Amino acid sequence: MLKRLYISQYALIDTLELDLADGFSVITGETGAGKSIIMGALALVMGARADAKAVRDGATKCVVEAVFSVNSQRSTVNSLFEEYGLDWEEECVIRRELTSAGKSRAFVNDTPVTLQQMRAIASLLIDIHSQHENLLLNSSDFQLKIVDIIAQSKDEKDAYRAVYDEWRMTTQKLAEVREMAEKWGAERDYAQFQFEQLNDANLIATEQEELEEELERLNHVEEIKGDLSEALSRLDDEQYGIVLQMREVKQKVAHTARYMKQAEALTERLESLYVELKDVSAEVADMCADMEFDPQRKAWIEERLDVIYSLEQKHRVSSVPELIALRDEYDAKLQRIDSFDEEIATLEKELSTLNSQLSTEAKRLTAKRSSVCEKIADYLVERLQLLGMLNARIEVRMSAKDYALDGADVVEFLFTANKNAELRPIASIASGGEIARLMLALKCLIAKSAELPTIIFDEIDTGVSGDVAGRMGEMMDEMARDIQVLTISHLPQIAARGVQHFKVFKQDTDDATITRVVELSASERELEIAEMLSGKNPSEAAIRAARELLGK
Repeated sequence: MLKRLYISQYALIDTLELDLADGFSVITGETGAGKSIIMGALALVMGARADAKAVRDGATKCVVEAVFSVNSQRSTVNSLFEEYGLDWEEECVIRRELTSAGKSRAFVNDTPVTLQQMRAIASLLIDIHSQHENLLLNSSDFQLKIVDIIAQSKDEKDAYRAVYDEWRMTTQKLAEVREMAEKWGAERDYAQFQFEQLNDANLIATEQEELEEELERLNHVEEIKGDLSEALSRLDDEQYGIVLQMREVKQKVAHTARYMKQAEALTERLESLYVELKDVSAEVADMCADMEFDPQRKAWIEERLDVIYSLEQKHRVSSVPELIALRDEYDAKLQRIDSFDEEIATLEKELSTLNSQLSTEAKRLTAKRSSVCEKIADYLVERLQLLGMLNARIEVRMSAKDYALDGADVVEFLFTANKNAELRPIASIASGGEIARLMLALKCLIAKSAELPTIIFDEIDTGVSGDVAGRMGEMMDEMARDIQVLTISHLPQIAARGVQHFKVFKQDTDDATITRVVELSASERELEIAEMLSGKNPSEAAIRAARELLGK
């Protein structure tokens, strides 16, 4: 339950603190006094979108803090605390701070949380019903949500959704594969031709560079042979060759080594040079011997390079490795095309199994929902009759739809307030006052099933008066035996039912107008209800009527 509400620097409120009791509490006040401001502040701790304009003029920050007793909700709330890494305490303090610059921060038990986390926790602790929420009754999704709450169908919905998610993904995957198979199938002949042409070329990654080098050598074979012959002559001439001269130099230095110790190292170096020169000379001789012009080899190389250049030009690449990569891509594409039939068959089999599972889970969910439709209708009719709608009839009708995230059911509340009149959708025939009474009846039903500890009604009594207002007060009083109920009302019949009564009013100070909220004493409450009955300066008759409403 909501134990305390603290508001600072919000709209027309400078500082406000309310200590709330169990049972039924009411808030009254003249139109424009600021009751909606309190609801706006409460909405902030429920995770509503923040507007920097809500910060009181001249202030840098507003704070709204709600303190809840959560012992009775431990089984449902603690799982979220564990998920969000929050420490469990007997009181849950939800705080929202908003700066004039528009920066918003949220806290649970002084630990920073995201708005989504705040919203999830608050939704388990309090339900705020405002006037505009009456419009939800016209929504098929809202009507389905009511049925699910009463049916307590969470387990069935979770089981259905698990299969539905897999079914939807498999359906989407099958459609994608079929589309790809159709698209790629039309390209198969082209891909096959390209692959075969590249594959038949027997490409080798390094061959282009090697062949271009060999062709260049064959084109200059005479020049190369002449240079090599000249080099060989200079190296190995019998009279003046470098090899012969090096041998003689080595011998001379070796001879001096008998007399100069430092010449020994020099002799070793000259020996290395002599050996290296002999090797070079032999290699030049081999190269010169091998250097012969081969017209057939040249023709083959030119033909081979023409094939490579033609493929590179065709595929707009500049190297053999790129051609090989293209060949492998075409090969992979052909293998992928050839695997489509098998993949489609596998997915169709999986989808058939999932269709069967989804049908089973959808039927279980439908059955769970159907089991409460009559119960909901009977309860609502009973409540509406208590609220003065003696000829009210309601039918909660279910029909089938295609599989969707919320199941395969469409729920429609059919209603009539008139005797022997045809049942029609609520949206088409219910008046504002009838909608208000319907919503109150639904909230009575939902509050117990949803196990909400606190519910707040923001002028749910709009459009009703007289005896019906009194019946609505009785119904809220009855709800308050199980949960905490807080209502904002203009009706004395409802206000008189509360065990705790707050009054909202505006007060002018030297520099501003502010909204105040005070808890009324017994005598103050008597006067407030009398004024609600007859206006300012109530008559004795109004005071007697107020006392009568208060049970005095």
